[in-house]
Amino acid sequence: MKTLVIVTHPDLETSIVNKRWIEELNKYPDEFYIHQLYKIYPDEKIDVMAEQRLMESYHKIIFQFPLYWFSSPPLLKKWFDEVLVYGWAFGSKSGYTLENKKIGLAISAGSTAEDYSIKGSYKHTLKEIILPFELTFKYIKANYRPYFAHYGIVADTPNESIEESVQNYFYFLNSL
Repeated sequence: MKTLVIVTHPDLETSIVNKRWIEELNKYPDEFYIHQLYKIYPDEKIDVMAEQRLMESYHKIIFQFPLYWFSSPPLLKKWFDEVLVYGWAFGSKSGYTLENKKIGLAISAGSTAEDYSIKGSYKHTLKEIILPFELTFKYIKANYRPYFAHYGIVADTPNESIEESVQNYFYFLNSL
């Protein structure tokens, strides 16, 4: 069963890890459908009906993005606000369209895993920081899966680390 990967990166061409993940996913078009929000909606005018139909066609959905001010890039927040609406994604008359669909996150983070700990720079774990996503998916009755994260993404990230992230990402995707 094919997995929908919704990629939200405002500058994918300069990306280190997200760009590499997409390059690898594109090698398997029978397994993954890559949907790049910033590429499709450069004007940020989202075709809500098209997005809803796309979501309805897949049982496994991954939201892939770089951590952006301890959240997602702004277009993904806008996407949630406009696509996951009452009457379609939730509510007594919605039928909970995404109920039981497997939904997860794939996140690249610039800081180290240690920074995302109680004793680290941010004094919170990544799991705590992304709790609004988990709550959103549970609210719409989706089957929220554990997230995938790759930490410490900086301009001079060793190639070995990037390739390791690719392998770990595929392991995560296959475990859904």
